[in-house]
Amino acid sequence: MKDFLDRYLKILDWYIIKKYLGTFVFTLGIFIVISVVFDISEHLDNFLSHHNTFYDVAFKYYAGFIPFYINLLSPLINFLAVIFFTAKMANQTEIVPILSGKASFNRFLRPYFVSATLIFIVSLFANLYLIPFTNNLKVKFENANGFNGDQQKNQVHLKLDNRTYVYVDSYDNTSHTGYQFVLEKFDGDKLREKTVANTVTYDSLKRKWILHDYSVRYINGLREKLLQNLPQKDTTLELYPADFEAHDNVYSAMSLSDLNRNIVKEKIRGAGNLRDMQYEKWRRFLYPFASFVLTLIGVSISSRRVRGGIGLPLGIGLFLCFGYIVVDKFALVFAIKSGLPPMIAAGLPNFLFGLLGCYLLYKAPK
Repeated sequence: MKDFLDRYLKILDWYIIKKYLGTFVFTLGIFIVISVVFDISEHLDNFLSHHNTFYDVAFKYYAGFIPFYINLLSPLINFLAVIFFTAKMANQTEIVPILSGKASFNRFLRPYFVSATLIFIVSLFANLYLIPFTNNLKVKFENANGFNGDQQKNQVHLKLDNRTYVYVDSYDNTSHTGYQFVLEKFDGDKLREKTVANTVTYDSLKRKWILHDYSVRYINGLREKLLQNLPQKDTTLELYPADFEAHDNVYSAMSLSDLNRNIVKEKIRGAGNLRDMQYEKWRRFLYPFASFVLTLIGVSISSRRVRGGIGLPLGIGLFLCFGYIVVDKFALVFAIKSGLPPMIAAGLPNFLFGLLGCYLLYKAPK
């Protein structure tokens, strides 16, 4: 391994890699500290009103909060770090001798992409394995302490399997009780059985639903049989209280295997959350590629010496960071509202900014 590194990475490469990673880690640390301070000031009332202990706040909430924002901000902090130290190198006339010494610009990019690869590997591993686990801690704490309010779905239509459909007009998360419950069973396109209950309650011990004051209509062609005013009935359904929760952050807390299982289930149910889940899945794979895209843009716009020092490249970098965030946030809207495939929507920011990076690379000083 040492011979391999010595062959492809020279003293200059190690110099740039150390500057790259050192600036990246230092800048990311500053942003995380600032984020934690602002978050504490915003949610201090929630912590105090729910009597959370220091252990709960530090090892349940912030143990999920910090990894989440490290992973979220790392490509953008990576971008600003590249611009900062590269513009500083250009301002101190360190890049001109490198390019004048018969080193091509592509060769100059090698240590940048070695560093970006390290960040990519860490980010991809975190997205697929670490972040879902830490997000689960964060999401449970947020939902238990009212960070997102008491959210629930009403007028829920669900397809449980190829022949079973459920409708619940409203649901109470506290008592696990649904109101105006309808269960329909079909044979092909023909309705064979319809159960209507005023209330339905979930028994967490038996993992069954209890129907109260219900009626059942059996349909066989022109013959029908109606049973009314039945007191109570236990039934097992592929339906759980979590299906009525409306928290937007639940998908980020699912492991990849859980996410895949829920995608399969959602394709059967057709409850309207399929594209959200598919977008979350593809984003975990595609978002880490931003480290390469933004590194390419950062080097291209900051490797030229300009009057005024590093202020202009940093200003352009901040503007492009804002643009990337806007496109990234709108990508989910495109996937849900415009019918754009979730995989394409998740990769849209990197694709658009990748084209910009190629153009800037073409215009960069050689």
